[in-house]
Amino acid sequence: MENGMRESKRPLILGVGGTPRGGSTTERALAVCLAAAAADGAETVMISGPDLMLPMYNPGQMPNTPEAERLVDLYRRCDGIVIASPAYHGSLSGLVKNALDYAEELRSSERVYFDGLAVGLIACAAGWQATGQTLAALRSIAHALRGWPTPMGAALNTSTKLFDDAGQCIDLSSRFQLETVGQQVVRFSRMSEAVIRLEQEIIR
Repeated sequence: MENGMRESKRPLILGVGGTPRGGSTTERALAVCLAAAAADGAETVMISGPDLMLPMYNPGQMPNTPEAERLVDLYRRCDGIVIASPAYHGSLSGLVKNALDYAEELRSSERVYFDGLAVGLIACAAGWQATGQTLAALRSIAHALRGWPTPMGAALNTSTKLFDDAGQCIDLSSRFQLETVGQQVVRFSRMSEAVIRLEQEIIR
């Protein structure tokens, strides 16, 4: 390519969230979001359902399980992340929080935690109060992990039917939110990569 600029790689977008039950509303929401990211040219991976059944994270004692090692490796390699949680008693679930606690293994990595990554957020609850509280909690965690929460956060009220039996989102507002989150994560990751490439060219 001209001026030594390399062709942009497909960004890897990691989705984490849901419940232990496969096909939960939160997992379906995450799948819709990642599908939008894939349609925008990203490679996507989802950690959900039984994949979330990890040992409780113990700082300094990383469990030697394939599932835990895979999650940490994906945290290290991803170019963007989407976190989706059901609201349990006004906040994110313990299962999702435990999965996020594994990001502590990146404390000494070249990229610490989620530093500089776009972080898309999805909260699902049977009511607006818990949905808003959970989304706010997820934003706080993303900030603590040095991530950049996307401007759009998806707040889904599951007290009404949002998905059909095939997992398609039949609620237009919810689908718009989920697709926008996925697109924003991809587009931010591309902008970040472009800035890094430009800095490298200037240094040369």
